Amino acid sequence: MAALDQKQERMWAMFCHLGSFSGFIIPFGHIIVPLVIWLIQKKESPLIDREGKKALNFQISLTIYAIISALLILVLIGIFLLWAIVIFDIVAVIIAAVKTSSGEEFNYPLAIEFVK
Repeated sequence: MAALDQKQERMWAMFCHLGSFSGFIIPFGHIIVPLVIWLIQKKESPLIDREGKKALNFQISLTIYAIISALLILVLIGIFLLWAIVIFDIVAVIIAAVKTSSGEEFNYPLAIEFVK
């Protein structure tokens, strides 16, 4: 396989982040799509490897936060937390994708490092 140029690297790294939006259509797509892109492309570029890990860690972290929030629905605060998580996810993923495509570094806030 031919080496990726810088534009292609950034594109695939950006897709690692944007792939999480598939979770709005496919159950667990927010984890599966970035995982598949990362697994296929991680050996092609250190950028794709790094950004894929960031996207996965963030989505896994948000899934855990959403489960906790769903449990908190019993005390009514969970509904607001779930909406906040969805909005936070959308905004953070868009920021990450834009910054990655322009070559800037972005680290997700509140992401727990599961994939190293």
